[in-house]
Amino acid sequence: MSIANLAERKVILFDLDGTLVDSAGDLYRAMNLSLERLGLGQVTEAQVRIWIGKGTAIFCHSVLQHIKGEVDPQLQQQLLATFLEIYNADPCVDSQPFPGIIEFLQWCQQQQKVMVCVTNKPEQPARQILDCLAMSEYFADVIGGDRFEQRKPDPKPLMYCVEQYAQNTAECLMIGDSVNDLEAARRAGMDCIAVSYGYNHGEDIRNCQPQQVVSNLNELLVAIDP
Repeated sequence: MSIANLAERKVILFDLDGTLVDSAGDLYRAMNLSLERLGLGQVTEAQVRIWIGKGTAIFCHSVLQHIKGEVDPQLQQQLLATFLEIYNADPCVDSQPFPGIIEFLQWCQQQQKVMVCVTNKPEQPARQILDCLAMSEYFADVIGGDRFEQRKPDPKPLMYCVEQYAQNTAECLMIGDSVNDLEAARRAGMDCIAVSYGYNHGEDIRNCQPQQVVSNLNELLVAIDP
């Protein structure tokens, strides 16, 4: 039996990058433009897919660690500011929803589920991406990594959703692609479905002992009895 237990869920929380949307191409593009502006080296998209998912500051740290072998805090701040300027200006050039996402969101909407996007990405570009891909209509809220002082793997954003939209955590389900999502859900006492196709810092998500892994969210709909 799927732990998704969709019939009993009132609220479904989704991570953004690597879960709803394949945004690595745009992050890669913006990072290399930023590095070029600062006179630094370049990185590959494969490397970017390993480094993303823990927030922009850590992404920049990983890039500089790779290029220079060490991280100067001042240069990290300079790269971060440059990257955010370039990326936020146009965060949705190549980004696309993963297979099965739109169908799953449509099903949840038909079932009158409350859907919230909970991401560590800053709220402005997160909303821009969802707007660009005509996905905003599905979500009651988009909670970015800059909404609260704490962000995933801290359970604060998830518990906020419980307080706003549900009676208890049992009515909620988290869907994500990384250890940050799994840990936030564990600490919130919330069930969590992991997707196999996302960005988990180069590690197989199955190594993080998720409750259930799917390769397409439509697998959760197939599991529902007609």
